[in-house]
Amino acid sequence: MGVWRLPWSPAPAILETPCDPLSETAVAPAIAAASTAQNVEPKLLQAVIEEESGYYPCAVSSAGAMGLMQLMPATVQQFEVKDAFDPRQNVDAGAKYLKQLIDRYHGDLAQALGAYNAGPTTIDRAGGVPDISETVNYVDAIMRKLGTEAGTPAKPEPPAPPPSPPAPAPPPASPAK
Repeated sequence: MGVWRLPWSPAPAILETPCDPLSETAVAPAIAAASTAQNVEPKLLQAVIEEESGYYPCAVSSAGAMGLMQLMPATVQQFEVKDAFDPRQNVDAGAKYLKQLIDRYHGDLAQALGAYNAGPTTIDRAGGVPDISETVNYVDAIMRKLGTEAGTPAKPEPPAPPPSPPAPAPPPASPAK
């Protein structure tokens, strides 16, 4: 299998034997298994895959990230991935790493996504999502796919019901005659 470099990568766009993107249906079993195992929303994994690789299992970035979820070599090693281009192994390791980041940032999805893109050290130094256009755009794109904005629920809480009207006042006492 040749290597396909992502179109936004600064490396020359030389395609030896590009692979075809996988359908969402083809990747769905890997997403479902990883989602269940890591207690991560399937839509989140789908959004990360779409943003990271466009569902190309052979994608390789100029930084060396590989596969559907663009795993860096250190992540491949950390999760003992044997074949980073195997969709199931890639999604499983990517979901584990994403879950670690979500836990590390106490459920702050924007920070977890920022760390997935720029690395946890960058997020820690910045005290949040850094003002790096690639990272800001990455986080925003995924949050939009999920129907959220950084830190904003996808569906706003329904408005509180209007207060009940006050109970009617008792009728005035009739004057004593």
